[in-house]
Amino acid sequence: MCFVDLEKAYDRVPREILWEVLREYGVRGSLLRGIQSLYSQSESCVRVLGSTSDRFPVRVGLRQGCALSPILFVIFMDRISRRSRGGRGLQFGGLRIAPLLFADDVVPMASSVCDLQHSLDRFVAECEAAGMRISTSKSEAMVLSREPMDCPLQVGNEALPHVKEFKYLGVLFSSEGTMEREMGRRIGAAGAVLQSFYRTVVRKRELSQKAKLSVYRAIFVPTLTYGHEGWVRTERTRSRIQAAEMGFLRRVAGISLRDKVRSSVIWEGLGVEPLLLHVERSQLRWFGHLVRMPPGRLPREVFQARPAGKRPRVRPRTRWRDYISSLAWEHLGIPQSELVDVAREREVWGIP
Repeated sequence: MCFVDLEKAYDRVPREILWEVLREYGVRGSLLRGIQSLYSQSESCVRVLGSTSDRFPVRVGLRQGCALSPILFVIFMDRISRRSRGGRGLQFGGLRIAPLLFADDVVPMASSVCDLQHSLDRFVAECEAAGMRISTSKSEAMVLSREPMDCPLQVGNEALPHVKEFKYLGVLFSSEGTMEREMGRRIGAAGAVLQSFYRTVVRKRELSQKAKLSVYRAIFVPTLTYGHEGWVRTERTRSRIQAAEMGFLRRVAGISLRDKVRSSVIWEGLGVEPLLLHVERSQLRWFGHLVRMPPGRLPREVFQARPAGKRPRVRPRTRWRDYISSLAWEHLGIPQSELVDVAREREVWGIP
């Protein structure tokens, strides 16, 4: 896979091409003229050391801070994405996965380096035709494989760096295909939150426990559990997550490890649900959403696909599907053979 970064994405959109794209997508008449009026006679100036330059016209780029700009940019990038398709893409269990596109974050994927280079070349050509440019210094390639592999990709005459991990949409993906590093990073980020609020909130005697728990729920928990729906936790990561959780809650309750008070007593005293239980319920809830998605939705199609090949003879990694099955049996008493059928019934599934 290749993580493509666009150079100054918002500021490089040619407006004349944007109007052409909007017409192609059915935006015409007074609506189109209204959008164009936002950009007519637009000017800018530069302030340096208290002095302001003469005004100059601005003919490219989208308005920063405008609520309409993200929609216009998504439409603009959608045409580039559609026109650049045509390669083999990533073949996964009979499913062809096209490049992923979220705003200006683009991830072409393929089953081989040759196919990936072909997809990248098509995307680069369409970007250049639309007045956009790829930032080769920020774009990187990564191979998901058990064995180390090279991925020599190029944009023009420049080679893209090959990395073993990359942060995409706030989640750290590794070439090994595991989430261990990401979970460790989340735990570290949660520890940084505790440290930053320790003197001003957690240790502050003037603040009530209710106020401190508001910070716990609003900042600490989301920081620790971001992207948790796709986690497959081991006993080690469970222990680390619980240790991070209790590090915050013990300080809120004014109880140290030397007091030898059980975690269950602290949870009950503060009226807080155990974080691991909250995470596991959320994962089961997401699984219910997943199986109820309409046909054609990418998450559902990937979940149902059966990749070719055999699993290694050594102890294989726990698959997310098997992990969810174990959670459903543990919390709901639902066997794996009935899991999907029960989850499709929203009223029966009913994860609180």
